Amino acid sequence: MSHRMKERLAYHLNEQRQRLDYLKKHYGQFKISEVTLEQIISGIRGVTLLITDTSYVDPHQGIRIRDFTIPELLRVLPKARNSAFPLAGGLYYLLMTGEVPDETEAWEVEETWKERMAVPEHVFRVIDAMPHQTHPMTLLSQAILALQTESIFARRYEEGISKPAFWGYYLEDSLNLTAKLPVLAAYIYNRKYRQGEHIPPHPDLDWSANFAYMIGRSDDPIFVELMRLYFVLHSDHEGGNVTAYSANVVSSSLADIYFTASAGINGLAGPLHGLANQECTRWLLRVLHHFGGLPSEEQLETYVREQVERGMTIPGYGHAVLRTVDPRFTALADLAETYFPQDTLYRLVKRVYAVVPRVLASLGKVKNPWPNVDAISGALLYHFGVRQLDFYTVLFGISRMLGVTAQTVWSRGLYKPLERPKSITSQMLEAMIAQADETAPAPLASTPVA
Repeated sequence: MSHRMKERLAYHLNEQRQRLDYLKKHYGQFKISEVTLEQIISGIRGVTLLITDTSYVDPHQGIRIRDFTIPELLRVLPKARNSAFPLAGGLYYLLMTGEVPDETEAWEVEETWKERMAVPEHVFRVIDAMPHQTHPMTLLSQAILALQTESIFARRYEEGISKPAFWGYYLEDSLNLTAKLPVLAAYIYNRKYRQGEHIPPHPDLDWSANFAYMIGRSDDPIFVELMRLYFVLHSDHEGGNVTAYSANVVSSSLADIYFTASAGINGLAGPLHGLANQECTRWLLRVLHHFGGLPSEEQLETYVREQVERGMTIPGYGHAVLRTVDPRFTALADLAETYFPQDTLYRLVKRVYAVVPRVLASLGKVKNPWPNVDAISGALLYHFGVRQLDFYTVLFGISRMLGVTAQTVWSRGLYKPLERPKSITSQMLEAMIAQADETAPAPLASTPVA
């Protein structure tokens, strides 16, 4: 494996453990958040509860991966050969260690992945056993679970290992899992959409390019470039999104990386989270169908206003944290503008971008009227002929597992405890309010039920 990455990771884990121990000892009672009833009922939205060092969503700069903005990240990471975009191996090195790798270190991770890409035959049989209409996210989750038989951590834990050794085995499992993800995604795609053709990975290609190769699209260098960019942009997004938080909770029980990753994938499959990219693309296609082609800005504005006034949402616009255009949207738009600016769906994306923010702002419907990455990502995939919309979240998923596995290794390396927040009943909550406020109405729970 990439021994340099493991050595640097060990160094930084030890440094961070000392830092957190000091903070806990000297400032353990320091208050971070004051939680309101509304926040509890609204899904703990905006409540600071987690420490996640791999990334942070800045409301005005977008995602910062290891403190690098998206433009900075695309500039500093080592590029794939003859490519404008980074190697996924370099990104993984950065996520794991917090250090920008040089080209040799980035390729060490890529070579480590190549050595571990082989998928056990029983995993393919699990996929093949499912009905053809099975959603590809179901297949991905099942395939990851089927790989659990390979968990080094699970075997060593049964043998008896000390807590300081946990993270090393999680790292081994993480490298094994992430190496296989493009193979699993390609196998699922080919089984569902390409008559079951199976193409093994190419030994000379990087992680991102290999996915394009395995679905028969490596002859289009711009699609390969899109994959390199796509996998970087979707790799991490703090620790509080559904994918990362689900994985964090499961991992805190010392479930191995395969159980952990499957939990994250299951969360990603929800339409309010990872499935949003395909919903955005469906909406764009409905607009084209409605107008019989590309509408004018005036036609589109009337259509959008009618949609919003009827209580409909415009997919891809608004974000729980961001208060500006998602830099990931901008990065994908730059690629499209460079290589296929006349594509009809992309032109519609641009037109929606010109119309929707001002409509939403004028109606006062959202705090952030700007587009996020989902507003464009599917349109670019569609341009290249990947038009099976229910597969889009699989690509999102194999990218996001880079961040999830890095977060998990760090959690085990920092000896994070079992996640176990406390809950109360609504009757208890009403009683607390009544005790604090004499003008509050009697608890509803005391009213007899007819």
